[in-house]
Amino acid sequence: MKNKLKKKGLSFLAIVWTITSVFAQDKRPNILVILCDDLGYADVGFNGSKDIITPNIDALAHHGTIFSSAYVAHPFCGPSRTSIMTGQYSHAMGAQFNLIRNSEKYNLGIPLTEKFISKELQQAGYFTGAIGKWHLGSNEQFHPNKRGFDEFYGFLGGGHRYFPEQYRPIYEKQKAAGNKDIFDYLTPLEYNGTQVKETAYITDAFSREAITFVNKAAQKKEPFFLYLAYNAPHLPLEAKEEDIKVFTSIKDKNRRTYAAMVYAVDRGVGELVKTLKEKNEFENTLIVFLSDNGGKLGVGSANNNPLKEGKGSAYEGGFRVPMFFHWPKKVKAGKVFEHPVSSIDFYPTFAGLAKADMSKNKKLAGKDVWCSVKANKNPHKDEMLYILRHRTGLSDVAARKNEWKALKVGTQKWKLFNIVKDIREEHDLSTQHPEILKGLVSEAERWSNTHAEPKWFHSLEEGELWKQYNMPRFEETFLLK
Repeated sequence: MKNKLKKKGLSFLAIVWTITSVFAQDKRPNILVILCDDLGYADVGFNGSKDIITPNIDALAHHGTIFSSAYVAHPFCGPSRTSIMTGQYSHAMGAQFNLIRNSEKYNLGIPLTEKFISKELQQAGYFTGAIGKWHLGSNEQFHPNKRGFDEFYGFLGGGHRYFPEQYRPIYEKQKAAGNKDIFDYLTPLEYNGTQVKETAYITDAFSREAITFVNKAAQKKEPFFLYLAYNAPHLPLEAKEEDIKVFTSIKDKNRRTYAAMVYAVDRGVGELVKTLKEKNEFENTLIVFLSDNGGKLGVGSANNNPLKEGKGSAYEGGFRVPMFFHWPKKVKAGKVFEHPVSSIDFYPTFAGLAKADMSKNKKLAGKDVWCSVKANKNPHKDEMLYILRHRTGLSDVAARKNEWKALKVGTQKWKLFNIVKDIREEHDLSTQHPEILKGLVSEAERWSNTHAEPKWFHSLEEGELWKQYNMPRFEETFLLK
């Protein structure tokens, strides 16, 4: 009898040991997304920068796979980030505009019916963190901690000043005067809902907090998901003097400051990689680097060469972004993936790597591209990728399938480009291939029928103009002429 009990005890211990062992050896990858804000296509070394040096970012890119046809799902910040988090086009949920400034006054944010990738991964056992810019809702119910992030450090609005010693006195003065509508670029940063008194240049602060998160994650048995959303090099152009001095060869002052802001991100990435290696997390971490949309031209000082136009545009410069995947021994090193991929693919791809049990009724616009990337095959063969940006009284549309791209800008006629051969979009082929253009426009029109009415506009004035012009007026947008 004693022997039987002993054997049962041993069996029970063996089961416990096995479960514990499997849990301790969770080999699902850590996932680190490094998102820049308004970074130009050609403003990193791995994508051809001639004047801005980014050695740490380039090292990751060259030891990973660079995506030469990487797209985001909208040419503006908020809707682009919405698609990253939801795996859907922002238009489907009425989030096709940036949130209005100080959106908490209007209780606006991405609908709670939309399950974020962070929540998906959190429920799959990941330790999750968001650092930097949010821009998806500022009220409590839209807060990062309520959308699947265990940790949040940053700001909730669409942008921020960079030097605390410069913005804090302005904020405190306005607060003391009873101002209830302080510009959110001036408000204190926060950690998990509590305001903090930051003293560091914000880009450095976000890098520091990313390192802190990795140190915490290394003490846990589960893998981590970190969304590191720098606001650099978004306006205002503010950089540390020691970083500016690195670029004395750049004569234009704004461009020099912009370069220094990108350099600060690169420095932070280098420090973060060092920490990952020290904590033995580097080898099992998928690092994804990209920008939220095209670089802002003019005062924004970005360079999107060889792409046409920039942030806000339906030309390639508005939504084609620098991007790479890095994961030692899992992602091919020194490769360039030329097929189109989109940020809407992140949700299903990350969920697949995490072995997440996604809701069966979850409808995603993107797809799991992991196997296609490894096999160097087009994950979107014969499938459309879209961009639609509303302007006052009209809309700009881009629709790409394989090598073809249909483009409509304002009141201009539809154009057709072979985007593989003509990345600069210089040669309109609409008259040579009218049937191809017709098919692309027809598909784009059907896609527009899935859109929801905007739940907000980036300004009250824009909302009034939307009504005044009886928008969206798609019957005019998709008219071939």
